[in-house]
Amino acid sequence: MKRILLLLANGFEAYEASVFTDVLGWNEYEGDGTTQLVTCGMHKQLKCAWGFTVIPEMQINNVDVSDFDALAIPGGFEEAGFYQDAYQEEFLSLIRQFDDAGKYIATICVGALPVGKSGILKGRKGTTYHLNGDLRQKQLASYGVDVVSQAIVVDGNIITSSSPSTALEVAFVLLERLTMAENCRYVKYLMGFQGE
Repeated sequence: MKRILLLLANGFEAYEASVFTDVLGWNEYEGDGTTQLVTCGMHKQLKCAWGFTVIPEMQINNVDVSDFDALAIPGGFEEAGFYQDAYQEEFLSLIRQFDDAGKYIATICVGALPVGKSGILKGRKGTTYHLNGDLRQKQLASYGVDVVSQAIVVDGNIITSSSPSTALEVAFVLLERLTMAENCRYVKYLMGFQGE
């Protein structure tokens, strides 16, 4: 069983989190059955960017990285407090531990920024939110990241993306890396994204 930790900060975007729960959940029930997603946060309750409350299954201080095969981080909104959690040392330390273990780290949109701030993307390729005058891409570059203007950038074990529109594809890229291309195509087919 491949276990994926969905790391949530207050102010996360629900859509960006839901693609991981759906794609990996479809795989668990209808695909090859080898993925299990576990939600995690720094608080007992989290409020997403658009206001509803989520109760994560684990607290960040209870995570044993050896129990997981991948880390998934959705982006969020500064106005909703995303960076207050995402830039905490506990959050950044967990990212470093996953990278030190060579495990996959998949991010959507500004979910790449705490990864950049953690230091693990220094000298590597990545991307993040690309609109709004490239503000967020410049911020990612300030962490020593070689920012690439592509929708999705994969550098070794790290997957980054440029906007919420890439979210589903990031989840499928992670699924393919954790299982097989054939299985990923099958799950896409079952979800109605392409012919078999």
